[in-house]
Amino acid sequence: MSRLLLSLMLAWSLLTGLSVTATGTGEEILNARAGPKEAGHIFSSPGTADGRQGGEDIGSAVVIPSFPFSDNGNTCDNSDDYDEVCPYIGSTSPDVVYAYTPAYDEVINIDLCGSGYDTKLYVYCESEGSLVACNDDYYFGEPCGQYVSFLDNVVLFAGLTYYIVIDGYGGDCGDYELYILEYLPCIVECPPDAVLEGEPELVDGYIDNYNGGCNSTPPVFQVINWVNADDCAWLCGTSGWFTSAGSNRDTDWFPVVALAYEIEWTIDADYAVQCFVIVPDYDCPGTYDIPYQFTAGPCLQNTLSFATNPGEEYWLWVGPTVFEGPVYEFTYSMTVCGIQVDVIASRQTTLGALKSLYR
Repeated sequence: MSRLLLSLMLAWSLLTGLSVTATGTGEEILNARAGPKEAGHIFSSPGTADGRQGGEDIGSAVVIPSFPFSDNGNTCDNSDDYDEVCPYIGSTSPDVVYAYTPAYDEVINIDLCGSGYDTKLYVYCESEGSLVACNDDYYFGEPCGQYVSFLDNVVLFAGLTYYIVIDGYGGDCGDYELYILEYLPCIVECPPDAVLEGEPELVDGYIDNYNGGCNSTPPVFQVINWVNADDCAWLCGTSGWFTSAGSNRDTDWFPVVALAYEIEWTIDADYAVQCFVIVPDYDCPGTYDIPYQFTAGPCLQNTLSFATNPGEEYWLWVGPTVFEGPVYEFTYSMTVCGIQVDVIASRQTTLGALKSLYR
């Protein structure tokens, strides 16, 4: 896929609320990793090795002169020289290497959006094993690809040499697209009249008994039952990551009931968020129908409009796109139009969630 075509697809998705329709299991919406990916997870052809790639290893790494930088290639005709755990172990994929030595301190984003296989991406400082950052899965659908990697807010110090390794999950290899840009901090401003989500602070040892939906025991939901002047519900929320018997992401679940024939859902966030429309499964956890999903942020607002019938119930799910993050908390702002605000969805909540209606 050309970079021009890819950028046009990204722009179109942001303007139109383009969604990916899928049916998935509960693993897609968990707050912690369920375990290794199953066989048959590859959704794209591995391509054909043709000699286009970065260096074979650290000693032959392709030197990056400056940022922004972009390149493309294929890893299938390379050797398996390196591997890092983030979080899956035992990969035997071939890998390629790029090198960069900054003249001054820099902060960058490294993006493999548009790559055609299940990638892994990591950065060493000065030598193999001195890991700075690592990511396996960041993107979970078009236009960037299934199980494609991305690293943001990577800090580089002047005079040190950094090695960027493009690898794969398991033994996967294929065509990759590499983009490196300066990191620009993102701060989402919430509307002054937005209702606060009110979830407690995310800290080590946190147990999500607030609005973790089917990821909480017992399940607990937060009902959207407020309205602003434009007849839409506006919420200013927090999401992020916490440590509690492993790394966990905060997932927020909101049951809604359609007012008429369409619900419009708009969201933006400091960090990238995944948004699912879920057909309710009242015996959660279980297998979930996910008719619509999309991503938003960082500082890239996206809107999804989907057809409904009056009185239909859906669950709106918001959470980080990745299971481990660089911060504890970040802010998101969302607007939901076309929902009933004078009823409580049939999925009952805990007392704590009901109290949140009056915050």
